[in-house]
Amino acid sequence: MPGIISAIQEQITVMSRKEKLLAAYIIEHAPSIAQMGITKLAEASGSSTATISRFCKIFHFAGFTEFKIKLAAELARPPDAQSYQDIIAGNSLTNIVTAMEANHLRSITDTTRLLDMKQLQLAIDALATARQIDLYGVATSGLVAQDFYQKLVRLGKRSVAFSDPHMQVTSASSLTMGDVAIGISYSGETAETIAALKCASENGATTISLTKFGSHTLSSLADICLFTSTLEEGMRRGDMASRIAQLHVIDILFVGLLSQQFGELVPRLENSFHMVKKYR
Repeated sequence: MPGIISAIQEQITVMSRKEKLLAAYIIEHAPSIAQMGITKLAEASGSSTATISRFCKIFHFAGFTEFKIKLAAELARPPDAQSYQDIIAGNSLTNIVTAMEANHLRSITDTTRLLDMKQLQLAIDALATARQIDLYGVATSGLVAQDFYQKLVRLGKRSVAFSDPHMQVTSASSLTMGDVAIGISYSGETAETIAALKCASENGATTISLTKFGSHTLSSLADICLFTSTLEEGMRRGDMASRIAQLHVIDILFVGLLSQQFGELVPRLENSFHMVKKYR
């Protein structure tokens, strides 16, 4: 299911009455939305142009034009040949290997489709000039934060990664303008990560969120919003696809940063490699 439609379905229960009417119409008539102007959609859905504009901004689109272009692009893609596979009792090892490969590839592909190049560039620019980079995440997202931390350290970037909620806020309280804080949470509703990113924002730091696509508290607090696939839900999936999707975005940021500051950062990367090889 397209990421945009999936995100709308997930958020529909918390929408206002008019937004619910609009959401239901979009879900039912998604293929024809691209052919409509905002006034025609308002009339057909029983909403208003103002409601449509607000609705699009809930899902981080600049306006209705961008929304319908992105929706049309998603619908134009051929359907996935294989659906996301959950854990099955007694499954053969061969099938497990095949399922994991398919799940991870689909997660990466769907995340790539959701990436906004402008937001990515803003994130890379912020990281390139940051005095200090804070990384916040708990549980699986904490592991992703640690992965980015070890990458940034190899580039000589001053950074820290915290999973402990007290240390997150303690570090966030010391940030100022020119610093960057990144909050990582698949749900976008992790209370500890929200508190830390809010604290960092209040102290003047540039804030970046990495969540599943949709409208969430964490992304609403961030200056720059990055999104991953919304495929993984339920208790039995072990945060596998979401972790792979988050690491995919982290790797893009890392390589983008390296490419943008190639002359400065590559020698640092090479030096760290040789020093570790020499002393480990």
